[in-house]
Amino acid sequence: MLAFIFKRLGQSILVMLAVALIAFIMFRYVGDPVASMVSQEASIADQELLRERLGLNDPFYEQFFRFIVNAVQGNFGISYRLQTPVAELVMSRLPATIELALTSATIALVFGILAGVFTALNRKNPAAAAIMAFSLIGVSLPTFLIGIGLIYIFAVELQWLPSFGRGQVIDFGWWTTGFFTETGLRSIILPAITLSLFQMTLIMRLVRAEMLEVLRQDYIKFARARGLSKRAINFSHALKNTMVPVITIAGLQLGSIITGALITETVFQWPGIGSLFLSSVAVVDVPVMAAYLIFVGFVFVVVNLIVDILYYVVDPRLRVGAAKGH
Repeated sequence: MLAFIFKRLGQSILVMLAVALIAFIMFRYVGDPVASMVSQEASIADQELLRERLGLNDPFYEQFFRFIVNAVQGNFGISYRLQTPVAELVMSRLPATIELALTSATIALVFGILAGVFTALNRKNPAAAAIMAFSLIGVSLPTFLIGIGLIYIFAVELQWLPSFGRGQVIDFGWWTTGFFTETGLRSIILPAITLSLFQMTLIMRLVRAEMLEVLRQDYIKFARARGLSKRAINFSHALKNTMVPVITIAGLQLGSIITGALITETVFQWPGIGSLFLSSVAVVDVPVMAAYLIFVGFVFVVVNLIVDILYYVVDPRLRVGAAKGH
């Protein structure tokens, strides 16, 4: 088990180094950092002095090593647009994105698994047919169109929920949250549903297909022949084996939720790092863009590492293969 974890950790570090290299190339060679930091009246000598002070004349490998050391310490430089440390900008927006992503992932997992199990066990039920038909909306429609539709129905016509913003938040020093205020909870409903709809329908269809396949297996027929109850067969035997591929897909989708929050945060004016990234792209604020790239890469690496470990724990075939040295 430890050898498996160390192997995956080594692979994760290599991936992060590749992501850091891409971010560094973008940071260093997209535009001129010095030109973005000085005024138009600055002389060439002043610009050269600043370039030397920032180490931009150093060899490539020295600059890259310094970039990695600073990134590990959370230092991504100063935002060209706001003249504020990038780390402070990201940390001020991070709670909003994480709360939105976790809420959306919870909705997608809970309702996706429940709906998938229900439609697999009740194939001839009209409600199951209606759920399958409804799921086509989540799979086929783009996220921004779903968000606009929800805003029109629940914010404009019914006026039940707010259409933008995060509502009132409570400041805990290093973290701000809207989970403890009425306006904060009301504000997160529409963006969370919008962000979760595609993932939810994907998980539902995956659970349904896997469960139908598992229910046809011989060991399920044998369990029925032994006289086990339907509840025991469906939830103790079938559902457990169904979850193996679901864990993999759900883990990858959690990373996609954070990156997919770009569109949702823009539609609902949600003050997260996705909207910060888009506003930075508009003015070529390279330090913020590089920090966002590393953040997204880090999220995917961590999520995949957790998924691999869970997969190893759930699937006994991997443990047998690892014991044989495969």
